[in-house]
Amino acid sequence: MGLFSFTQELAMDLGTANSIIVNNAGKILLDEPSIVALDRKTDRMIALGEKARQMHGKTHENIHTVRPLRDGVIADFNAAEQMIRGMIKMATKNKGGLFSPSLRVVICIPSGSTEVEIRAVRDSAEHAGGRDVYMLFEPMAAALGIGLDVEIPEGNMIVDIGGGTTEIAVISLGGIVSNKSIKIAGDDLTEDIMDYMGRQHNMKVGERTAEQIKINVGSVLTELQDPPEDFVVHGPNRMTSLPMDVPVSYQEIAHCLEKSISKVDSAVLSALEQTPPELYADIVRNGIYLTGGGALLRGLDKRLTDKIGIPFKVVDDPLHVVAKGTGIALRNIDKFTFLMR
Repeated sequence: MGLFSFTQELAMDLGTANSIIVNNAGKILLDEPSIVALDRKTDRMIALGEKARQMHGKTHENIHTVRPLRDGVIADFNAAEQMIRGMIKMATKNKGGLFSPSLRVVICIPSGSTEVEIRAVRDSAEHAGGRDVYMLFEPMAAALGIGLDVEIPEGNMIVDIGGGTTEIAVISLGGIVSNKSIKIAGDDLTEDIMDYMGRQHNMKVGERTAEQIKINVGSVLTELQDPPEDFVVHGPNRMTSLPMDVPVSYQEIAHCLEKSISKVDSAVLSALEQTPPELYADIVRNGIYLTGGGALLRGLDKRLTDKIGIPFKVVDDPLHVVAKGTGIALRNIDKFTFLMR
């Protein structure tokens, strides 16, 4: 097999906000925003990933930027297919010689996905050139990425706050015992900030600026140990369209995200309600792991710990945990029984 190894193996974390591709050695080959720029006339792909994100909100009528995934599932089939194909091409540096190697792909999907949504992901991956397509639920992948042994009879709880969905799952014996998937996540927080800036400061901000605000001063507590500097936002006044500069503090953002974050609180509680008591005891002992981009919000772990009374830990490198876990699943394709064909 060494000489003619034509099977290329990739693990893919197809996220609403970012997509990451990992090879079977666990090296991250590609980490790009999930966004494509398409030509409006021909529907051909012009740009992908970071390049397309820079175009987002700055296009003329011939180009439109699309985020093919909404709430963790494929919303625009054609764009998703082009994106997956483009990303695989970028990751494998495939020049398309005489034969393209057959691909074996493991893709993670939200744990609340219906059959139809799973099918959509599989079809897109197969159209993009995947021979063997395996599916893996995101909380499972996150648990693998943290380095937990998922096959032992012990309960671990993962809260994965992504771009489109927040996944809350209890994992034991290589399966998901109770899960809750809510569609309140990073994108909704960004929208909250856009609304808030409009209401409070009378200022129009776009998606990208709101995202910047969230990254720089995003917080869920009004008192932090080491507070970030105020972030100055430039933009037009909503009434007069004259330019304004508004400094935004983390306290304001904490207030404006309150509503969405409290929905995450109650979802965690309702997932704990469905958990069998034996596993519940394990969870209280092991703590609950926070992963995904939302875990980077300042003070989230402290807030949830105070609210629920079980220690929450933010894992290191929360953005790439799911991709790493998918890579581990790729290496153990034959061993793990929870991969879906």
